[in-house]
Amino acid sequence: MSLINKKDKCYSLRDQCLLLGINHSTLYYKPVGINTIDLELMDLLDKQYTSTPFYGVLRMRQFLKSKGHLIGKEHVRTLLRNMGLCAVFPRPKISGSKIHHKIYPYLLEGLEIEYPNQIWSTDITYLHLVRGFAYLVAIIDWYSRCVLSYRVSNTLDTGFCIEALEEALGKYKTPDIFNSDQGSQFTSIEFTEKLLTAGISISMDGRGRVFDNIFVERLWRSVKYENIYLNDYQDIPEARHGLKNYFEFYNNERFHQALKYKTPWQVYSSTLSQRSEKKGGEFQVVC
Repeated sequence: MSLINKKDKCYSLRDQCLLLGINHSTLYYKPVGINTIDLELMDLLDKQYTSTPFYGVLRMRQFLKSKGHLIGKEHVRTLLRNMGLCAVFPRPKISGSKIHHKIYPYLLEGLEIEYPNQIWSTDITYLHLVRGFAYLVAIIDWYSRCVLSYRVSNTLDTGFCIEALEEALGKYKTPDIFNSDQGSQFTSIEFTEKLLTAGISISMDGRGRVFDNIFVERLWRSVKYENIYLNDYQDIPEARHGLKNYFEFYNNERFHQALKYKTPWQVYSSTLSQRSEKKGGEFQVVC
């Protein structure tokens, strides 16, 4: 509202609003932060969803009830939507799609994963903070499980996803296929155009098929149980700092049983092409 001059003696506040085409009531609106009870409920929902992503609104409501919280199903639904969480289960195909962006087919069915930069994948998850909440997006290489980039944001917009994509494309060789879910951030024209311009094939999960993106889902479990839930970050700057340290540990020190007890960076860097090796150096995450 910097265009409004409350000391103007010529035009009243109402007249200034009319000239600017805005509602007069917005001058007096003060944003209301999320209350502490809802934050507590969201944290409980997040932990339960991490363990049982197939729980819908009714089961989540029953879970909260078992913890002593009497809450309506519509309130539970609202909280889950604010967190960007949706139960994973087969959904009936209803006539008419409400999605305006192009949806790309799933390309990974039966595909054998043989080398780094063959498939990259991405997803967004909710982060519990003591003073509110945030969202985390990460891009991972399927073959090595290496986290190539990440970003933390306080909103579910497209911008922080594009920043993570640009960083990964700028630091590493482009992948053959980029896989994501059908979220609005990843189906947006801004996001898909960057992939198409780089000559990358786009793959998108089918609705309700969490296991299409299983490597990222496993990453979220590790991030939350090994870092987020243990540290109780106060705010976003503290979370960014903590996650930077965690992802460096995850890539360079954490041994993975599925990788024959090698680290993701060992697997990723040992089989890089000559172009990737020229970019060399130890993996580092840039906030």
